[in-house]
Amino acid sequence: MSYDTQVSLMSAPTQEHLVLEQILRELRTEMEISRLNWQRLRRTFGSRFTKAWRLVTENRVKRYVFRPSGRELWIAVGNNAEYMIYPHAGYCSCSDFYFRVLDQEVALCYHVMAQKLAEALNHYDAIPEDDEAYGELTSIWKRYSVMD
Repeated sequence: MSYDTQVSLMSAPTQEHLVLEQILRELRTEMEISRLNWQRLRRTFGSRFTKAWRLVTENRVKRYVFRPSGRELWIAVGNNAEYMIYPHAGYCSCSDFYFRVLDQEVALCYHVMAQKLAEALNHYDAIPEDDEAYGELTSIWKRYSVMD
């Protein structure tokens, strides 16, 4: 498969993406998951949804905003490590991203799903930091994600 084909497949929305985006739109206005949407998420994502929901409800999704640049970085606190998430790129530093998402077995890892749910529900820890701390923090998180 060529690089262009891989990039095209990675950027094309999958059924998983479409279901999640539809539910996220509703979450942003309702601020809670309906029973029907809960069932759709479980049916579509299985245990990945359960794990993502646990991260959200246990306040294990963090949004770092660096000042004065306004740069933002999301962190999901997993069982064994903390994972960097860049939501606009659909990227997570976890091994599931590297082995299942990039191989197109699944559309997204549960850390990215947790970030999207937490953001839609406005249920995450917001942590302000100075720009000077960005390099040090990202190097720490990179080391953590290698330990996965």
